[in-house]
Amino acid sequence: MNPYTKTAIILSACCFFHFTHAQSVNSTEAENEPAVIFQKRMEREQPEKKYFPLASLLITGSLITYGFTSLGNEGLKNLNRDFQEDIWADHPHRLVAIDNYLMLAPAISVYGLNAMGIKGQNNFKDRTMILLLSNMIMTTTVFSIKKISRQLRPDGSNYNSFPSGHTAAAFSSAEFLYQEYKEISPWYGVAGYAMAMTTGYLRMYNNKHWLNDVVSGAGIGIISAKISYWLYPKIKEKFISNKMPGTVIMPSLQHGSPGLVLIHQF
Repeated sequence: MNPYTKTAIILSACCFFHFTHAQSVNSTEAENEPAVIFQKRMEREQPEKKYFPLASLLITGSLITYGFTSLGNEGLKNLNRDFQEDIWADHPHRLVAIDNYLMLAPAISVYGLNAMGIKGQNNFKDRTMILLLSNMIMTTTVFSIKKISRQLRPDGSNYNSFPSGHTAAAFSSAEFLYQEYKEISPWYGVAGYAMAMTTGYLRMYNNKHWLNDVVSGAGIGIISAKISYWLYPKIKEKFISNKMPGTVIMPSLQHGSPGLVLIHQF
């Protein structure tokens, strides 16, 4: 089996159960569509009580646990080395920089779709605050773990390998796109997760991360977005005004370092 196929299988497993669980819920709703439409209309007329999706903890927790376990397990370390040899050592190639931008593409797509009139779950203010919160949770988690774990990158450039910040940002961005448009079409989420998976693969393709870095990054990214969607309504109810400026600056990851992204509402 070639390295591209093996990597695709591993990264696809990061998303499979997440979409299986979500689509099983959507299928049940489709069977009783008139009642669902009435229920959603009633929910929009009264405050919605948000419950944390506990099932997602099993999925993302497994991804993160795998990553941490790989730090001390020789068998999983050997698997990391095997993947890296297949992708890099046995197939030398030029580095690409697209992963530095692809990780943000799903989130940017949300604003692009809204600009084209395809409205998502939240208005500009709410979705931007959710994105900000998700990025803060993700960035804080990633860089805290990097500082503690101090794992050497495959290319030997530094000790910031675990977990992959680019992958975490990509999967957080993909989950953001999925949450905003899951009621319109699941294919928006599929497209976002495809971009996130590609980002994770490219981090190994560029010899910047091990397999376990990417898998854990995916888990951290997904759970960061889910936490923000659960937590934001509670924060909004107590602390946030209905007024919000049309321009927002939010944290991001660029070339492995924290940076800023400017979002403006026209």
